[in-house]
Amino acid sequence: MKFRTCKYPFALILVSFGFVQIADAQTPVAEISNLSQEVSVLRKQGPKGLEVFLKSHANTLNTASSGAVLPSPALRLALDELCQQRDCYASRLYWYTDIEQAKAAARTSGKPILSLRLLGRLDQDLSCANSRFFRVALYPNLEISKLLQDRFILHWQSVRPVPKVTIDFGDGRKLERTITGNSIHYVLDASGRPIDAIPGLYSPKAFLQQLQQAELAVKNYSKLTPSDRESYLRKYHSDRLNSIQAQWVADLSRLGIQSPPKLVEIPNNPNQPPTAEIASSLAVSKMRVETPMLTALQSDAERNQNALAEITDQKVWDKIAQLYAADVKLDQNSISLIRAKKSQSANTQEDNLPIIVKNFEATMALDTVRNEYMLHSQIHQWFMQGKQTRSVEALNQQVYGQLFLTPSSDPWLGLFPSDSYSAIDNDGIR
Repeated sequence: MKFRTCKYPFALILVSFGFVQIADAQTPVAEISNLSQEVSVLRKQGPKGLEVFLKSHANTLNTASSGAVLPSPALRLALDELCQQRDCYASRLYWYTDIEQAKAAARTSGKPILSLRLLGRLDQDLSCANSRFFRVALYPNLEISKLLQDRFILHWQSVRPVPKVTIDFGDGRKLERTITGNSIHYVLDASGRPIDAIPGLYSPKAFLQQLQQAELAVKNYSKLTPSDRESYLRKYHSDRLNSIQAQWVADLSRLGIQSPPKLVEIPNNPNQPPTAEIASSLAVSKMRVETPMLTALQSDAERNQNALAEITDQKVWDKIAQLYAADVKLDQNSISLIRAKKSQSANTQEDNLPIIVKNFEATMALDTVRNEYMLHSQIHQWFMQGKQTRSVEALNQQVYGQLFLTPSSDPWLGLFPSDSYSAIDNDGIR
């Protein structure tokens, strides 16, 4: 038996049946044991097992969904283990972690696969920042959750562990964060063939539209003979790229902008991987979380030599994002989850939740337009060229190396520039 500090008073931690269960002093040990056994059986039954679990605990979960009270810690962790997703009580989504099982489920159901690739694990609190935002802004959204439950087979796979930083203030307080890393959703047919990809964080409305477009593309693709499928994919992505370009011109015209924003310049030296600062700047919402930590980790010399790359024409991007402000709204289910996850010690006398939500929605709007115009456009071009798009593994290597700037060839994810000097033994490598 192992004990650790927890935000729940008098918490008892039991390791049983493959997952850590946290129960407060009022939770009987027998109840914890029953939950773990229930999860062990129902997980093997796939999404139907989740339905059985939700029905058997409907009274407790329905009360919690109203926002009045959270499910017990034991029940929440049991659901997380069953779903393989953190905060599953809010999304109620079943995720496969074995791609072959996901393919088999797709073949049986006739549904496409939505395969998430991320740094860290989706069932852990400290996965990469974007995947955490998915769990708050997208998966609990009632409309998105229903679409995913009814029309997709869900799968996630960790690309690599996510770097974590703990700052010990020396008085018992610690601050934990993750550094760098990005996430992407691939839409696959039942054989695992990539049909489209949705890079990074989108607003709920935009994400829903992307899912619907990609689902239709999978259906049309699957109806064709093998000889016609590649030409269909090239045309689909050509049409999507033309649509993006037309919308881009329309946005600039509405704002009276003559010259388009430029992208961040990406280093092209294979011997010098992109820094974590540049990689972080590609995702605005993630950057807002990680920039203070990245800056704090640098020495004075490193701050001068490796200053955070500025997003060129930031004001222009902000104006474009504002065109879509009305489309970037979190639903009440997501807002309730944000409230539940807020630090109590960080609360002020006033309820600052509306400010937090407003700021998050603004960064989501900026992420949405940048991801669609910059990253998704490049992915469409790769599909048109047939460039490493037949295999999800090959496409993912390309995405993480060339779009997210965290190539597998760099074991340090840009956090250890080869030309930097720290004056620490062995450069601090342990």
